[in-house]
Amino acid sequence: MEYDVEKREIEVCKELSNLDRFALDFVEIVRKHTDYVIISGYVSILLGRSRVTEDIDMFIPKISSDVFFNMYGELEEKGFWCLNTDTNEKAFDYLKEGYAIRFAKKGESIPNFEVKFPKDELDENVFNDFVTVILSKGKIKISCLERNIAFKKYFLGSDKDIEDAHHLEKIFRGKIDYDKLNKVKELINRRKENEREKNFFETRQE
Repeated sequence: MEYDVEKREIEVCKELSNLDRFALDFVEIVRKHTDYVIISGYVSILLGRSRVTEDIDMFIPKISSDVFFNMYGELEEKGFWCLNTDTNEKAFDYLKEGYAIRFAKKGESIPNFEVKFPKDELDENVFNDFVTVILSKGKIKISCLERNIAFKKYFLGSDKDIEDAHHLEKIFRGKIDYDKLNKVKELINRRKENEREKNFFETRQE
């Protein structure tokens, strides 16, 4: 596995799993219509961690309904279905309301892609701070390693997430920018504090 920090590219030489092929098929369609970045658990799996997952998390920018409907239509044509609803209008409404929507191969529910809009500036920054993973059959854009590690450690924080973060730190020892990681950590802590304050005021108003 070769990581060119300057080019922001990771070349991975491995036999593709069924999950990798599923990801490449989905990404090939999405990228025709809009930008995207894959985040969270599948990142560590793609980069060598041996564990299973039922879903792959993806951010797409806040696109128009027309763009989304075109993407939704091609996904259906290429053998995907939306687990949340059978109409593109309702799926788009879910996204606008801040919910994730899921796509899987027709006739299946696992694995699936969990697609969502960014909810704030911290999420939106992922589109300017990504790494391209180069595989034998295509490319996949993931959020940068520092962002993945920070979110796993300081936002999600389950045992599985901590192990994902440690895997990335081990594999890419010497190439992680910890100043950058700590800046993301500060932004995560600020978000958590804002959410606590929001919940506090909402509770008092009830």
